Amino acid sequence: MCADAADVVPTAEEVVFLDPARRDDRGRVFDPEAMSPPWSVVEEHLSGRAVVKTLPGIPHALVPDGVEAQWVSDGGDLVEACLWGAGLDLADRAPRRASALPGPHVLSGDGAPGDVGELGGWLHEPDDAVIRSGLVGALAEQVDGQLVDPRIAWVTTDVDVRHPLARSFRVVAELPFREKQLKAALVARDVGTLTVKKRGVDVVPEVLVRRLRLKGSQRATVVLTRVDDKAVALLVDPLPR
Repeated sequence: MCADAADVVPTAEEVVFLDPARRDDRGRVFDPEAMSPPWSVVEEHLSGRAVVKTLPGIPHALVPDGVEAQWVSDGGDLVEACLWGAGLDLADRAPRRASALPGPHVLSGDGAPGDVGELGGWLHEPDDAVIRSGLVGALAEQVDGQLVDPRIAWVTTDVDVRHPLARSFRVVAELPFREKQLKAALVARDVGTLTVKKRGVDVVPEVLVRRLRLKGSQRATVVLTRVDDKAVALLVDPLPR
């Protein structure tokens, strides 16, 4: 059949697959209605038997009710989102799903926020698919943990626990957050090679490492983030998965 796909009415036995084009002659398109096909057509198909491959940064508000939204990461990098139409017979349908490859490892839920608690002895960094799907609270529940801050995607636990959809760290010490005092604390530990992970604070890790000019013999990892809305620097030990 040679026709405009937007005008084709699928039969009851057919499933529609859509991959809306997000570029035109002028470059990348950001308005959903400017995609091809436009989002209004996508929504119409999603009310029935349809599967949609779309950008991983799709706003949650664009996902129609009754549609499962799945975010997929590969090797820790978020690569795409997939929407499963309301008319599809899915045995384990959930509002949101995060899938990590290789594996696959899967986490599902409704996006409910997790509880916030005090910093424990371990930190867990959710996979990008978990963060984008809004399932950090579901991850915290699975590991019997809590969030360190309601707006920051870090989970903390009081015991050593691992999850395939998170990278875990043992909290060694809390260091000063201010740059001068932080450098002094790292020099005292003979740190020369530093990895900085940041979330929720206005810091550029590469710039900070250059300014610190550490010359010691030890390697270290520091997490710069917010705990209960307070900026903190945490010396952590990365743990094997």
